[in-house]
Amino acid sequence: MPALTRRAALAAAAILPLAAACASDGGTDPSDSSGGDPMSNDAQEPTRLTYGEDPSQWVDRYDPTGESRGTVVVIHGGFWQAMYAADLGSRLAADLAARGWTALNVEYRRVGNGGGFPATFDDIHAAINLVDGEGPVVTLGHSAGGHLATWAAARQRFDEWSGGVEVTHVLSQAGVLDLTSAYDENLGGGAVQSLMGVGPDDPAFDLADPMRHVPLDVPVWCLHAPDDTSVPISQSSDYVQAATEAGATAELIEVTGGHFDLIDTRTKAWQQVVDLLDTIDA
Repeated sequence: MPALTRRAALAAAAILPLAAACASDGGTDPSDSSGGDPMSNDAQEPTRLTYGEDPSQWVDRYDPTGESRGTVVVIHGGFWQAMYAADLGSRLAADLAARGWTALNVEYRRVGNGGGFPATFDDIHAAINLVDGEGPVVTLGHSAGGHLATWAAARQRFDEWSGGVEVTHVLSQAGVLDLTSAYDENLGGGAVQSLMGVGPDDPAFDLADPMRHVPLDVPVWCLHAPDDTSVPISQSSDYVQAATEAGATAELIEVTGGHFDLIDTRTKAWQQVVDLLDTIDA
């Protein structure tokens, strides 16, 4: 990672309202190189797997040194934009592997490099289908990745993504879980509009919006900071209220550290993620 952080570089270039929103948010910047090498723990070097011919269609698999507790699929955020990449998830995946999990750090096509609806969703489906092993399959996603992690648990309801590996648990970290309200509120400077290419009245939203998939058949934990200024906590609290009223298992866990502490392995917010994973039985 160069000495100039991702956030500083984006701010200097004045790139999109999204960058400004991220720069103003509280919490530790996960792109800060002071966090150290993601392989500085006991995890092994990752294995690169591909699921398509596009340069963004790959997964880095981090294997634990002993028997695996199951698989955590790490899906990075960045409002589905191509300027944000899977390096945001590499430290998380390495940390999880050191704790006994098989971790898949997923890259996928984003808006600006061939992504958007449905290509981004196709990629997440294909990446999850690379899971190979026993035990639970947990999707863990931050921000836009939280949207995709939660969407993935419902994807097999639809003919477009039927079959394949089933998700057993979802951990959404400051996820965008209500695409319709995010569209209406112009969240991320029009990020949902860019992802979907259509408005909420289009049938595509029925396929893509986690709020419309309530109730899920698997437990969902929504971790979110009340002071998150990039994705408001209402995205999680409203989802959990709708899910529990529909009879699903869903819980809101408030954390500290704004939008970014959830993806910094040095923080209390990340420890809360780890603690939740420890409650999952193999």
